[in-house]
Amino acid sequence: MNNCLLVTGGAGFIGSNFVLDWLSSSRGPVVNLDKLTYAGNPENLASVANDPAYTFAHGDICDAKLVARLLAQHRPQAVVHFAAESHVDRSIAGPEAFLRTNIDGTFTLLQAAREYYGTLTGSERERFRFLHVSTDEVYGTLRPNDPAFHEETPYSPNSPYAASKAASDHLARAWVHTYGLPAIITNCSNNYGPYQFPEKLIPLMIANALQGKPLPIYGDGQQVRDWLYVLDHCRALRAVLEQGRVGETYNVGGGNQRSNLEVVTTLCALLDELVPESKFKPHFQLVKYVADRPGHDRRYAIDARKLETELGWRAEESFETGLRKTVEWYLANSAWVESVTSGAYQQWVTQNYGSRDLAEAPASEAMAKEAL
Repeated sequence: MNNCLLVTGGAGFIGSNFVLDWLSSSRGPVVNLDKLTYAGNPENLASVANDPAYTFAHGDICDAKLVARLLAQHRPQAVVHFAAESHVDRSIAGPEAFLRTNIDGTFTLLQAAREYYGTLTGSERERFRFLHVSTDEVYGTLRPNDPAFHEETPYSPNSPYAASKAASDHLARAWVHTYGLPAIITNCSNNYGPYQFPEKLIPLMIANALQGKPLPIYGDGQQVRDWLYVLDHCRALRAVLEQGRVGETYNVGGGNQRSNLEVVTTLCALLDELVPESKFKPHFQLVKYVADRPGHDRRYAIDARKLETELGWRAEESFETGLRKTVEWYLANSAWVESVTSGAYQQWVTQNYGSRDLAEAPASEAMAKEAL
């Protein structure tokens, strides 16, 4: 065994940022197993495609033989499991893919890792870890004055996506306690940053605003999320890999609670500043309220004190600094955005947003306009 990692879903948003961050610090080789579904983009990793420390394996995490072969061939020190169907709206439209990837795929990986772990001895056995990367959505929703989610918060998932991730968390925990697999679970808040597929809120709003397209906001826009800059998340995962306790769960949050309307308001003001020649200024005028999605969780918030206290991690980016870096990255990488917004993606946007009835602009819109 060497310092190699087997990363699943490493061509996706968080996974590709993690791979790039890991390789840039020369921590060891990476084998990236990715099926390259719509959100998995090999262009995210173009800068390391010819790096001898990087190996790409095109395949499905549900392929037990392939996973076993990669483990035996590369003998990694850890499996870092990002691969997941992750978009709530897509889980509502078609939940089957979420159950297959998030539940069956995680089961396949856990079984393969368990068998591989059984072949290890000595220091190799002591060092091996299975890091299961999950979401705060497994905890359900919070009322305005509820305390933030902590590691002991009961699971209460409200969407097919959240339910499938909750199931995968339970599997990982069961493989620790039943089979002794040295797994650790992390549950993170909403990530944002470079390479995020533009179906998620922030990159969707950037792409639409630059083209003068409507900026669709669900309901009254007062759904609150805790926003975590993706490279802060990558730092947290490295800390958990290096120092985290087997069988434990660590919540990862940015400490930046913002409503969706606040996010879009701040983003529009940034675009007004950074793209002064835009024909669509002020960009907030493009906001369009649409009917809310079914079962939309009202608020998420993460208590990351366990991670901070035990492992010494702190988020380095505020929401303002992280969002500025994100907008600047998308402005500098318009070719990447164009390459991922294919015809199939446009069909999805039309399906998800075009069929929704317009919602009446809520009173909170006036407050947002005052902030501009």
